[in-house]
Amino acid sequence: MRQSRIDYGRLVEGALRGVVRDVLTRVSREGLPSPHHFYVTFRSEYPGVVMPEFLRERYPTDMTIVLQHQFWDLEVDEDGFSVTLSFADQLHRLHVPFSALKVFADPGVEFGLQFTLESDAEVTQLHADQQAVTGEGEVKPLLGGPSVAEKAEVPEGGAEIVSLDRFRRK
Repeated sequence: MRQSRIDYGRLVEGALRGVVRDVLTRVSREGLPSPHHFYVTFRSEYPGVVMPEFLRERYPTDMTIVLQHQFWDLEVDEDGFSVTLSFADQLHRLHVPFSALKVFADPGVEFGLQFTLESDAEVTQLHADQQAVTGEGEVKPLLGGPSVAEKAEVPEGGAEIVSLDRFRRK
């Protein structure tokens, strides 16, 4: 019998990135209602991220932006979003693919998402390290070490970061 492999982790991550896309699309059309505001952390070195060189030098691995009072021209498409922000009193345009996201938090309503599948190489390694059901019928955890939820930092304002690891058996 042929075994198929359903990559639930990637499917769920894609769905959660879709939530971010839908929220940002709504905000681009209707504006940002109070008390909502967003902390968006993304991998600055990820392919497709467009940002000024001085920011890339200052934030070589990841960067967090805040979408609250001073952001302009938010545009969202299927693959990412672009926004104009002010840095040192100058406007700069950023483009962030949804696949570059690490954290999306809305502290105004205590909501957050943390993305754990970072890159195809890490996903491949995850599958290589992953263990299935043992001979004794015991299920081994997908990830070793502390869970992402245990390592997650709560942004100022007290938002809770929701991570899939919280719901996995240990």
